[in-house]
Amino acid sequence: MTTALAAGEDRDVLIFRVGGEALSLPASEIAEIIRLRPVTRVPHGPEALLGVANLRGAVLPVVSLAGLMGRPVTVPAPSSRILVTGNGTEVGGRAVGLLVDEVSALTKSQGEHGLDLTALLARDFGALRQKTGIAAAKRDHMAAVESEAVARDELALISFDLAGQDYALPLDKVIEVRALLNSVSNIPGTDQAMVGVTDLRGHLLPLVSLNFLLGLPGGALDRNKRRVVVTRVGSALVGLVVDEIKAILRVPLDAIDPVPPVLTRGKGEARIEAICRLNGGRRLVSVLAPARLFDSETTAHILADAEGGAAQMAGSEIANDTFEQFVVFRLADEHYGLPVLSVDEIVRRPAQLTRVPRAPAFVEGVMNLRGKVVPVINQRQRFSIAGKTAGHNLRIVVVTIDGLQAGFVVDAVSEIIGIPARDLKLTPELAADGAQLFDRVANIESQGRMILLIDPKELLDRAERDVLAAMAAEVAPAS
Repeated sequence: MTTALAAGEDRDVLIFRVGGEALSLPASEIAEIIRLRPVTRVPHGPEALLGVANLRGAVLPVVSLAGLMGRPVTVPAPSSRILVTGNGTEVGGRAVGLLVDEVSALTKSQGEHGLDLTALLARDFGALRQKTGIAAAKRDHMAAVESEAVARDELALISFDLAGQDYALPLDKVIEVRALLNSVSNIPGTDQAMVGVTDLRGHLLPLVSLNFLLGLPGGALDRNKRRVVVTRVGSALVGLVVDEIKAILRVPLDAIDPVPPVLTRGKGEARIEAICRLNGGRRLVSVLAPARLFDSETTAHILADAEGGAAQMAGSEIANDTFEQFVVFRLADEHYGLPVLSVDEIVRRPAQLTRVPRAPAFVEGVMNLRGKVVPVINQRQRFSIAGKTAGHNLRIVVVTIDGLQAGFVVDAVSEIIGIPARDLKLTPELAADGAQLFDRVANIESQGRMILLIDPKELLDRAERDVLAAMAAEVAPAS
């Protein structure tokens, strides 16, 4: 789609190439030209939408100009550039990045034909607009979810492995869970429990071996599996190094028993606050309490060894709870987030699922979750991600949507992360049909990461919920 400049009109135009053809735009419509940068793909977006990228803290939708013009979308080359729109060509008040093959020149033009960028964008992205009021609505929704969880008389736990044994911490005592990074600084002459210190968004975080605190063997260090559970000790934050994160659990309070007095004498057992019974008592999980992990002398040593790093964090946004927590999971090479409060549980995918005749294609089957039938959904297929899920790390994220509990198969759950409010950005309505699966983006500039955040209410549409509810009722065990 082109437009002609008025005869004799002399103005600066930018010449660039798309698919071997030279095209132009008025220079006034381009705010800047940037090199290629990582783009996070948006499932269910318009065909021309390549994804979103970080532009100095702002979320920039990146669109293939070839795709806008109805031409094949090709893989970007090193010479490719992104033209950032400006001067009235923004969509819904938001700049858009246009991917072109290369930029040729900035020159003067008289009466030449150029692209009608406004019309091109309006055709495919006419519904693209900045949402308003979503932040307050999201806070209200999360508060309602939290109240509902409390009303169910359940305790949310995050379970992990230590020397082959199951342990857990209350989820409300966990700030975040992150990978054990290579950037750990050892501190000579410190307490034996001290692993070192690392950076947590600009602050020093002391790392402590939970195996050592509980008197358990440490074993070989496997950084691919080991995780750091960030919790609060007094007014400071401490990272507890565990062997492997296993699951998020929500268990009824009547399944949690106090520790028998005979077990409270040993070094490790004294730190155990309760025992959680799962699978009819066949699986026992020891529940720890952060306040009981350290005696006063050890606490003083650890905080001193961190050279005041934890004390710095006491006054930071992280310690003052001005952040939101998200479960981050992976599908292929992309990472997505769900609010922690919206997640019922995270469990390993069973080796076998019960197949259901005439079930929708995206349903892998159903599983039994403590006596309740839960449909299991192939999330790769729903997000149009090529390839099949495989491997022993597969997890099922269980979410309740309008009273229907469903499990979504993901490749792996990588972390639970607390994201400061300043790193949460609103997203435009990117989907062509107006559906808003991703309501926000976590734009973590300090880590060079961008995570699409899912609105849990949009994981299934109304028709799919009705089908799954009927299917679950059909295969439900007789009472």
